[in-house]
Formats: sequence, structure tokens, C-alpha cells
Amino acid sequence: MSGSDFGELLSDGRVNAVAAWALVGLFALAVVEGAITGDYLWSAFAAFAAAVVVIPAVTFRDPLAMPPWEVVLVAGLPVVGRAFATFSLTSDLATYISIAALALLVAANLHLFTTVRMSVGFAVLFVVVTTLAAAGVWAVARWGADVWLGTELLYEPGLTDDEIEHDLMLEFVASAVAGLFAGVFFEAYIHRQTNAGDHIPEESA
Repeated sequence: MSGSDFGELLSDGRVNAVAAWALVGLFALAVVEGAITGDYLWSAFAAFAAAVVVIPAVTFRDPLAMPPWEVVLVAGLPVVGRAFATFSLTSDLATYISIAALALLVAANLHLFTTVRMSVGFAVLFVVVTTLAAAGVWAVARWGADVWLGTELLYEPGLTDDEIEHDLMLEFVASAVAGLFAGVFFEAYIHRQTNAGDHIPEESA
């Protein structure tokens, strides 16, 4: 693979695979916890995160073909924190950094398992744009849940319409900052992984 090949993000190390699978297990527990407590949107997010992470292992039929556990951790940190931590890990910025990490994993899967080929630069752009778009999708999802499921995710009690709109605008700003931050961070990370030669063997790709 060339140095700019985005598929080199994946790792076949045993230690990495164990850590990544452990995180997938936490995602699964978060799905169950969300279903029990009625936190369906976060439960669905955790399920989606787990599915994206295990696609390489399922496709290659190799449990060691897992994404870097650091990226998996970032992708699932708000979900795991919301379900299990005693302190908040679910700020707007943390949430959208998580979405950026998921976008990175989706880009890697598209590169590896479809005819789509991405350079590192385009993959970073994909992460930034996806993170920005996710802010709008997440807002609509919460609005729908509030209207049809009776939740209070967007329409928080005690807040006026102006306050809700102000908070939503701040959330969009947070998504932009998170996308830009994640793009820069992940580009540096991918180059470090590539230089270290930590990637899926040629015969697996």
C-alpha cells in the first residue's frame, strides 16, 4: 500500500484487537442499558458504533482485523460515559468528536470494502463534512423523539424557545470545532500509523 492509502488505518495486532473487542462489549452493554432506561437514541448510536467497528473483522473473517482501539475509544466515549461513568462525558464537543471518529471508521470501511478509494486528505474532509451534517441530523432526531416518543432531549423543561434555539446554535458551533479538530488529529494519527507500518497485511486487502 502507498503511504497515502487510507486502508492502512486498520490494525491486525492481537493486543489492539483485544482492546477493540472489549470496547465493542461495552457498546453492547450500553445498548442494553439504553433500552432498559428508555434512552433509545443513545442505544441506537451505540449499536451503530459497534456495527461499524466489527465490519472489518466480519468481512475478513479475522477477529484480529480491528480498527485502532484508540479511535474506537474516541468514537464510543460519550456513549460509554453516558451509560456507566459517574461524571459527564457527553458535552456537545465530546459528542461530535465521537461522531467524527465514527465517520473516520465509515470512511475506512468504504475504502476497504467498496470501489471507493480515498486519499488521506479526502478522508479527513469526509470526516469534517460528516460531523457538520451530523449536527443537523442529530437535532432532527431529538426533535422527532420529543414529538413522537415523549422524550425531553431537545425541548428541555424550563427552557424558553429562544434558549433552546441558542443552545442549538452553540451545538452547531461545537460540531464545527469538533470536526476541524478531529480532522487535524486523525490526519496526524493516520500518518503515524502508516509510518509505523501498522496495517492490515496485503493478502487480507
